[in-house]
Amino acid sequence: MKVSGFTFLRNGTLLGYPYIESLRSLLLVCDEVFVAVGQSDDDTLARVRGIADPRIHVIETVWNEAMRDRGYVYAQQKMIAQFNCSGDWAFYLEGDEVIHEDDAPKIRAALERHVDDLEVEALVFDYHHFYGCPDLVAKSPAWYRRAPRVIRNSIRSWAPDGLFWVVMEENKRGRYPRAALAGCPIYHYGHVRSAEKMQEKIRQVSRYWNHQPKAHDYSQIDASILQPFTGTHPQGVQAWLAEYAEPAFKADPAYRPSKRERRHRWMMKLERLLGGLDLTKKHYTLVSRP
Repeated sequence: MKVSGFTFLRNGTLLGYPYIESLRSLLLVCDEVFVAVGQSDDDTLARVRGIADPRIHVIETVWNEAMRDRGYVYAQQKMIAQFNCSGDWAFYLEGDEVIHEDDAPKIRAALERHVDDLEVEALVFDYHHFYGCPDLVAKSPAWYRRAPRVIRNSIRSWAPDGLFWVVMEENKRGRYPRAALAGCPIYHYGHVRSAEKMQEKIRQVSRYWNHQPKAHDYSQIDASILQPFTGTHPQGVQAWLAEYAEPAFKADPAYRPSKRERRHRWMMKLERLLGGLDLTKKHYTLVSRP
């Protein structure tokens, strides 16, 4: 079995991504890793090359600055990297996502277990969405609880955006992939980077969604969705957290939840009443457990 990894990056340092830590964690699982690096205003390309692992293959790209429709430029960059993968599986990890070293053997074992089961087209991971600081995670229907991050590399798939895949069974029709659970989480650190880096990230990426950039303030959140994180962070990201994560966070007690957030509160109550029902949107069809 051969496992390919892939991702895309641009201005990773300038925007405060733990992308080196992310790539090193991906190397714990993959036999090759393709990184589409867009023209940047910082040292992203040099730092990726500086990992100096022969399994990493850099693809220098130019982003389509005219593409401002719902983040589709991310899909374009994602697919540039994916189309270079040659393994049985293609493992996509975003620049603010990290694999725990304890989970790497479990992931490899799950892929080995399903490699000959053609009904399983993808592997779905649970998520720890850290928010505001490394000690809190966000849990509500606004934050996807699970997402596919590995796709079988022998099927026709494409990405409408950076988050998920569509499998094309016919030329004019697509569906979400059939998936098994990985049985372990992805550690998502995009919302613990410093407030300054987060503001710069919002300023730069808003144009690709045809949005006007807004002022960012971590404190403006419904605190009822935040829960203490009781696990351990991956060893490879701990130095980054100590140096680059937002050092202090406190939710604004005067914050008034939006209509959407109030609706999510009711959804979470319903989930608890119905014994753990998951009402979040799913970009996959579950066909197998771990």
